[in-house]
Amino acid sequence: MSLFGLDIGFAGNPLDRLFQAREDAAQLAELAKGAKTRAVVLVQSMPVLRVEGERLSPLHPLAAARAFGAIREEVLLGRDEYGPVFALLLPDDAAVAEAPQDVGAFVDQRRLVLPAFPALQIRDLRALASKGALPRAEIAILAQAKAILHYHAHHPFCSRCGAQSHSAQGGWRRDCPACGAKHFPRTDPVVIMNVVNRDFCLLGRQKDFPEGMYSCLAGFVEAGETFEEAVRRETMEEAGIAVGAVAYVASQPWPFPASVMIGCEAEALSRDIVMDRAELEDCRWFSRAEVRAMIEGRHDQRFFAPNATAIARALLEHWLDKGMR
Repeated sequence: MSLFGLDIGFAGNPLDRLFQAREDAAQLAELAKGAKTRAVVLVQSMPVLRVEGERLSPLHPLAAARAFGAIREEVLLGRDEYGPVFALLLPDDAAVAEAPQDVGAFVDQRRLVLPAFPALQIRDLRALASKGALPRAEIAILAQAKAILHYHAHHPFCSRCGAQSHSAQGGWRRDCPACGAKHFPRTDPVVIMNVVNRDFCLLGRQKDFPEGMYSCLAGFVEAGETFEEAVRRETMEEAGIAVGAVAYVASQPWPFPASVMIGCEAEALSRDIVMDRAELEDCRWFSRAEVRAMIEGRHDQRFFAPNATAIARALLEHWLDKGMR
């Protein structure tokens, strides 16, 4: 969705999720056989794309998509103005690796193909989003598909008795035939916070970040915690900074694999950093001018902020915008 002049990556899903159709087998079958019904297809957590002129499209006619290989899972995502949309999961071995090659804007060291469909392209969702290779609505649909299909791929057995479970409710539940348990997909909440103190904000970097990138601190919400409590705990654990007021700003679907980012702005009570080196490689305070330079790619130490697909970027833009009022 648009926020402070930015489009938050993976948000803006246009689908009516058709909750009422999920328990109706006849209605599901009717939706699936419609002439305008389409599907997105994932293999090894990556979307399978077709080429339409000069653009890529993740949407295939459902009948054609079902012919790509043995279907592990099929989920009803919803319906947009053009018709119903399903998500299909192919087995990992349906895709095979080819030698690295340059494909337009992508240099993919792990290029995969479906051998029987060489014209189709398999691309990483995060790269598609960061490069703006697909419309925002299609990226959001793929995010929904990636999260729900990841759940099915990684939860084939009942967590109560260990028996094989099966997909139900249009793909939005798994049922155990042995003990009768019903299991629902989980979404893991993560707080991400721009910790500020007057005209400075606290940014850190992990060892696996690209060289020079700094971002907002973040962490998973634990059992029995409010979002505000999680913000305070994570900031103290990672940077040794006590936090007072916490304000919600915005949220973002984050399908890597199945999280929702809860974006907050938090008021630091001091600037005395005591960094947890097991969590962070570096952590420091940045002025508004430095953050602006990082976003614009002109920081004198070549530090830079996350790209526009990350909610961290929106949090920083929000803070800069408030400073100009």
